[in-house]
Amino acid sequence: MLAIRISAGRRRKAVALATATVLAGLVAPTLNAPTAGAATTAYDDTYYAAAIGKSGTALKDSLHTIISDQTKISYSAVWNALKVTDQDPDNSNNVILLYSGISRSKSLNGGDVGDWNREHVWAKSHGDFGTSTGPGTDLHHLRPEDVRVNSVRGNKDFDNGGSSFTDSGGSLTDSNSFEPRDAVKGDVARMILYMAVRYEGTDGWPDLEPNDSVTNGSDPYHGRLSVLKQWHQEDPPSAFEENRNEVIYDSYQHNRNPFIDHPEWVESIW
Repeated sequence: MLAIRISAGRRRKAVALATATVLAGLVAPTLNAPTAGAATTAYDDTYYAAAIGKSGTALKDSLHTIISDQTKISYSAVWNALKVTDQDPDNSNNVILLYSGISRSKSLNGGDVGDWNREHVWAKSHGDFGTSTGPGTDLHHLRPEDVRVNSVRGNKDFDNGGSSFTDSGGSLTDSNSFEPRDAVKGDVARMILYMAVRYEGTDGWPDLEPNDSVTNGSDPYHGRLSVLKQWHQEDPPSAFEENRNEVIYDSYQHNRNPFIDHPEWVESIW
């Protein structure tokens, strides 16, 4: 669902145009705009009803309750799900690989060189949840990626900087961090922050939280929060990301990533 955001500047311009129209003797249409910086979605009166109007910890707690109501799938079922959620819009036989941006045949899923596999954007060692049903199989942070590129990323935290590598697609890496290509930096940020809200340590899984470190190891933290927030602002949700959110909601887990629907909630919580 496309979010509707109307900036203060656009509102001022619209008001000025409306005034000019009235002065010209015509009836101007009424401008119905949301608060500057806020998004509205078709789910606000239903799915997000309990969260609307809240902020900070209260908002995070409310969203946790909402998105924790989900259907869980097995790790083996993730293969076929990714073939749908990440289908190339221009070639229905392929999926788009997250970090490299390569369009690759859906049939080339596996563990060999040239294959694509299941990348845990929130590194599964950060909290040691592995591939068990739960955070290890949550489609909101699982994406297809080239086997070698996935290995280069490993379990590194996210940060700016580094060097290119084979099939990087513009992504960079150094000794302790990974920087995805520009087109998916916001996607990565919103996946990490989704995980931090969904998994709060109340359902047998670790309490996952973002921090500003790039040396988190096996601790249930992921960084670097300040950079992730920057990426979120610079790369707003795309049509591909919004469609992916809908497919997961409609066909698989029946829960949503709230930061795709309401990008302003990132700043409200963090």
